[in-house]
Amino acid sequence: MVDKSEKVVWLARLGFVARGVVYVLLGYFALSSTGASRAQDGPSGAFEWIQHVPGGTVILFVAAIGLLGYALFRFSCALFDTERHGTDVKGIGHRIAFFCSGLIHVFLAWTAAQFAYGAKRQADDSTQDMANTVLTIDFGSVALGIAGLALLVAGFMQGKDALTAKFMNRVSVRAPQATCWIGRIGYGARGVVFLVMGWSLLRSAWFERSSEVLSLGSALTDLRDMGLLYTLVALGLLMFGVFSVIVARYRVIPDPTPKGHPSHA
Repeated sequence: MVDKSEKVVWLARLGFVARGVVYVLLGYFALSSTGASRAQDGPSGAFEWIQHVPGGTVILFVAAIGLLGYALFRFSCALFDTERHGTDVKGIGHRIAFFCSGLIHVFLAWTAAQFAYGAKRQADDSTQDMANTVLTIDFGSVALGIAGLALLVAGFMQGKDALTAKFMNRVSVRAPQATCWIGRIGYGARGVVFLVMGWSLLRSAWFERSSEVLSLGSALTDLRDMGLLYTLVALGLLMFGVFSVIVARYRVIPDPTPKGHPSHA
């Protein structure tokens, strides 16, 4: 019988590939003279593009399964501490970040599945719709502010990873030599985008306006007037996609099941 934990590991690897394809397309659209609208729509723009290529429906279903597998991998890291970050303040911070990543990838998996079933891209920004909903509840602006601070911290951590290349600690030594530099460029670009998104959430919380919130795609296109910086960030996101595809093969993924629990079917 196939080990259940092995199934999750392979789904996680498929998820790395799916995430990589999304970032490659996002970077490509941003660099293309005709892809600005798709870049602004972020992952939804990428899924819509895939929807119209031959075999797109199958690709989207596979991507949805992979993204869900990646989410399960992140949930296991958060709940069972499979990557051994511990229970101190720093370790808990990492595990909370993993849990949030899992939630994001569940949403991405659902979005990919919706496009696989024939959904059309909506002109409205669902990120701003969600922010508007949050602002209608008690202490909603506080929640947005906390989310903004979390993204700012995540952005700085991405930048730190770009400088230290600490992410290579969980990549096999058999990975291509260029993997480290591709990853550093990618993490640096993601750090910039996360900082822009975090700042937009803080502005939304302060002014209590959902229109201030920027999604991944809109945060990228918000840099368009900055010329070289925009080009470098777009190229960096494309490189992060390439990095994700590489680590789909070479990422060291620990057993996702908690200690003491059998994992065989």
